[in-house]
Amino acid sequence: MNKAIILAGGQGKRMKADMPKPLFKVLGEPMLEWVITACESAGISDICVIKGFKGEMIDDYLNGRYTTALQAERLGTGHAVMQAVPFLKGDTSGNTLVLCGDAPFIDEATIKEALALHEEQGNAVTVITSELDEPFGYGRIVRSGNGGISGIVEQKDADEQQKLIKEVNSGTYWFRTADLVELLGKITNENAQKEYYLTDTISIAIAEGKGAGAYKSSNPDIIKGANDRKELLEFNDYARMKVIEKHMLNGVEFTCLDGVIIERSVEIAQGAEILPGTILRGKTVIGAGCKIGPNTIIENSTIGDGTVVNTAQIYDSEIDSDVNVGPFVHIRPDCHIGKSSKIGDFVELKNSSVGEKTAIAHLAYIGDSDIGRKVNIGCGTVTVNYDGITKNRCVIGDNSFIGCNTNLVAPVKLGKAVYTAAGTTVTRDVPDYALAIERGVMKINEGYTIRKLKTKQGK
Repeated sequence: MNKAIILAGGQGKRMKADMPKPLFKVLGEPMLEWVITACESAGISDICVIKGFKGEMIDDYLNGRYTTALQAERLGTGHAVMQAVPFLKGDTSGNTLVLCGDAPFIDEATIKEALALHEEQGNAVTVITSELDEPFGYGRIVRSGNGGISGIVEQKDADEQQKLIKEVNSGTYWFRTADLVELLGKITNENAQKEYYLTDTISIAIAEGKGAGAYKSSNPDIIKGANDRKELLEFNDYARMKVIEKHMLNGVEFTCLDGVIIERSVEIAQGAEILPGTILRGKTVIGAGCKIGPNTIIENSTIGDGTVVNTAQIYDSEIDSDVNVGPFVHIRPDCHIGKSSKIGDFVELKNSSVGEKTAIAHLAYIGDSDIGRKVNIGCGTVTVNYDGITKNRCVIGDNSFIGCNTNLVAPVKLGKAVYTAAGTTVTRDVPDYALAIERGVMKINEGYTIRKLKTKQGK
């Protein structure tokens, strides 16, 4: 079985934050997750993550998904991989990919194609490389006459001719697993930094006559790593534009990109329009012909074809087709809005279902409720769903008309075509086709204002 070791022990001091660098986010996901996703997409599910600084945060994030190993001291990349030797010895029959947890743009194709070359050439180690116009600072790949490599020369050790080489080490490698275990046992820390370098395994392999090759990726971004907040922002900008460009090629319309952030997991159908200030997160799906924004957040939600969402926040919910939402709407988790409904300004919904062609036009709170088809919810309606201890549900039947400023004190059920008078507080069930009216007796005190004003003027 093929394995992967992801090096995620770095602190990232220049980030100026008390957390491991691979947990910093690019488009809403930790850089570590980008690397994991690339491995999974390439068919590698046996993964060991090497943790170091604040390693418990890595454990908390992974939540048992993958094996972890602790590098208690930072003694180089080779030392980090050594911590995974027990993981490697569990099955040495295949190959192992070693890669960096803070280089998020490694891709599935590069991993697969590098493995194919690695196996075809029968190499003990294959370095994944990239070609840069400005290679300063990176280790140069020195090719041998047979198409393999004779070594990797670091910037500080390179001569003038070697500095002209544009093919550089990405920090990602395929090893034959059995060879990796053997080579790790032979590297030493006899250098100025007193560290164990993973690159030393290559020179040892070559000296022992083992095959060492290099696969040059067509994706130059695999080498990118964020070292500070400025570079992290550049990563986010880069990733943001890549995602937006993908959607544009698929027929999604953008008139202005100001404030538009779309996470890579989001799906958008052809013909949708995304307006400025729109943020789409998680497992969100936007249907064909939708108009989303401006100033809208949608997270882990499905939006049906032809729906308009204007200045709203929607979380973990499902909106059917041809619905009009907004402006200034908050749809909290576990809501389902039926086809051709209207959710108007200053409406909040929570854990509720709304039937087809129902209108909640403005200034209402609907929580823990089931509302039928073709219902009209008047301005100021509130479902009183919480008694201070438990949440209770309201049910409103099809074709009902809920008057302005109605309070529905849950648990309460209104039948079909029920009307409530404006200002009514409903505290018990209402049968089909009934009118519920609950008001105090209005008293009129004639001449009150004149008397009050005379009293005030006399002071």
